[in-house]
Amino acid sequence: MRALLAIFVLAASAQTPPTEDRAAQLEPHVRKFADILAILQEYSAEPPLLEPALYQGALPAMLKPLDPHSIFFDPDNFKQLQEMETSVRRGFGTIVSILPGRVVVLQTQAGSPSARAGLQAGDEVLAINGYALAPLDTEQLVGLLGQARTIKVRLDVRRQNTPRLLEFYLSPEAMDTPSVERAFLLEGVGYLRIGGFEVKTGKDIRAAIEKLGGDKLKGLVLDLRNNPGGVVGAAIETASLFLKPGQRIFSIRGRSKETENVDVLAEAKGYSFPVAVLVNEKSASASEIIAAAIQEHHRGFVIGQPTYGKGLVQNVFPLSNKSALALTVAYYYTPEGRSLQRPLRDSQIDANLSTSAGGLRPEYPVGPEAQTRLRIALDASGSFTTFATEFTRREKVTPAFDVSSALLDTFRGWLSERRIQPGLTEWLNDVVWIRNRLRQEILNQGVSVERGDEVELARDPLMNRALDLIRTAKVN
Repeated sequence: MRALLAIFVLAASAQTPPTEDRAAQLEPHVRKFADILAILQEYSAEPPLLEPALYQGALPAMLKPLDPHSIFFDPDNFKQLQEMETSVRRGFGTIVSILPGRVVVLQTQAGSPSARAGLQAGDEVLAINGYALAPLDTEQLVGLLGQARTIKVRLDVRRQNTPRLLEFYLSPEAMDTPSVERAFLLEGVGYLRIGGFEVKTGKDIRAAIEKLGGDKLKGLVLDLRNNPGGVVGAAIETASLFLKPGQRIFSIRGRSKETENVDVLAEAKGYSFPVAVLVNEKSASASEIIAAAIQEHHRGFVIGQPTYGKGLVQNVFPLSNKSALALTVAYYYTPEGRSLQRPLRDSQIDANLSTSAGGLRPEYPVGPEAQTRLRIALDASGSFTTFATEFTRREKVTPAFDVSSALLDTFRGWLSERRIQPGLTEWLNDVVWIRNRLRQEILNQGVSVERGDEVELARDPLMNRALDLIRTAKVN
């Protein structure tokens, strides 16, 4: 009951001191709940257990109509949250390709647990701690791999040209995984892919830009696709790299919170080269803040698809009995005063992107590559990855590697042996894509995932649109 009373007091007072009037308003409601609980305990055929009734029933039900991000943390969940906020990333130092029912190693980080154990590019993980991967879809595999990074694991692995299964035993270690996942040059234009916003991300982005050429760059592509957001301070630092001193980055408004305007600091020193930001439906929160500021100040080009629409400001209120409440207290607004939060329907984010407010509509809408039946079949079967594994085991691959017509014919025959036999027209319609995709996978395993990414970006419609816009941009 103490946790419940604490929640009511916090809800009533928010950021202001509680008053006798507010307490008086709450008292009959709390008393009504206590009366019902007392009746249940005394007369119910199966009296409820107090903690489950509160922690799993009444309190989550109270928050459900608000939004999907306001959450009650019982003592165990709150402890996990605190550990996550203070812990370092742990893992095995492995980059993998994930397909339905299949996980294939693409690269191991030097000195990492996976490299020391002897995992190699092309190894296919069949089971983790005896749990077979074949029946799992992609989302389930991602969840299982995330859990596996926190515990000791036994991997059952199939290696090409090795008759028996191999076993590897790995223990996770603290890994230095930068939030700037990729940084390289394409035609004199810098490219940065940002996986999420952490405390050091703003500084890491500046360091990456300087390493690529700094002010001498012809332009920069900031890839925020699939970026869920993170630390807002890092978003402020990142936006300040491209906006002018004094320009508005965002505002915060809430019922019990005074409006707070966040502007670029007067002493900030940013870059003046053209900027393009890539976004999609999984770009959220801090990613949307940056993209909106760049778009509304006409500082650069925002390219892609409508973003997720998460613009909530949350506070975590510690409660009695070591529990806590994460509560939405305000919303983020763009420089032009538009809410980033997409409307909620039945407490869940409205999935109708075309008619809902919130989120960000790119000024230059571009979708991903169109999928054909053949492309779907080749990717789903893991054909590129498996063929690349066999090829790189017998052939030396250099960064300049390309797929010859002879190798393309070999690949087609290899597919035919595995009962993938597209018609001639179907093959010719997709042959350019097939050649490019095959080159990417062979470079992934034979050189590095970074080199494979460069090949993938060369055919990326969003990237090509960004390069076209940067080439013709006028620098203010």
